[in-house]
Amino acid sequence: MTLSDSMLAMEISAPGGPDVLMPVAVPVPVPGHGQIIIRVAYAGVNRPDALQRAGAYAPPPSASPLPGLECSGTVVEVGPGVSRWKIGDRVCALLPGGGYAEYAVTHEAHALPIPRGLSLKEAACLPETCFTVWSNMVTRGGLRAGERFLVHGGTSGIGTTAIQIANALGARVFATAGSDEKCEVCRSLGAEVAINYRTEDFVSVMTAEGGANLILDMVGGPYIERNIKALADGGRLVQIAFLQGAKVTLNLAEVMTRRLVLTGSTLRPQSDLAKARIARAVEAEVWPMIERGAVRVVMDSEYELPQAAAAHWRLESGAHVGKIVLRVEE
Repeated sequence: MTLSDSMLAMEISAPGGPDVLMPVAVPVPVPGHGQIIIRVAYAGVNRPDALQRAGAYAPPPSASPLPGLECSGTVVEVGPGVSRWKIGDRVCALLPGGGYAEYAVTHEAHALPIPRGLSLKEAACLPETCFTVWSNMVTRGGLRAGERFLVHGGTSGIGTTAIQIANALGARVFATAGSDEKCEVCRSLGAEVAINYRTEDFVSVMTAEGGANLILDMVGGPYIERNIKALADGGRLVQIAFLQGAKVTLNLAEVMTRRLVLTGSTLRPQSDLAKARIARAVEAEVWPMIERGAVRVVMDSEYELPQAAAAHWRLESGAHVGKIVLRVEE
């Protein structure tokens, strides 16, 4: 099919708050070798988008400068060497950037079929979150059935996904959240224990249980030392973000004497091959969980593409439960 030369997109006009997101007309991307163009139906809104908007998370050199790391939609053009997808296929995809637009480009191996029974809106919530959770909680963190798993931010997009996948894997799931109402959401998703961090000490709770075998943390800052205290001997801490800062002072003697593992990763800078491997694992392991109902999308709210600033205000308020999406065209 013939695409128009330009498209509507939301551009970061300058580093700053949500109001720097501005609608602009930009050229439609052209697919390179192994790439596909997706007519975006919905784009997921994620914390890295807000960090990029604020000037704290630069896109890789080859990526679009537009925000947006995941989308759902229809394949409208394929580049040389593409073998899996054809024009008209409905997909959801991890993006290197550029999701806040009418069209987005990504590597064909980073797109996945829409899980059976899900809408395009629900599917847009999956790629960035599922890739992040699976690669850090399971591949890097090594979560196994019967282990005690703690996730912070249990009602975030990452948290709601991690609770459900960990529960489906047979782990004992613990989660923190900022209100009794949010704790109830965590329990409804499969958390055995939900800890209101405003009124309870997660270190004491986990210590009484024998310590966490694995912690998935996006808070950082003072939580890092507390996480170490909350781990069981031989436990693993996986860091995926730093909402309260990345620099801390630690006594590593405790890490050595208790045989702890501190690790972490970010998804966006990884190679196309690494992301393709994660995609294969997610499709093989997580998609069946979704299709049998063991993992469901928790949706907070929907905004039109030109309302991206309002979506970011919602994200940064901390009031959301689950995922926020931008509707582009269904």
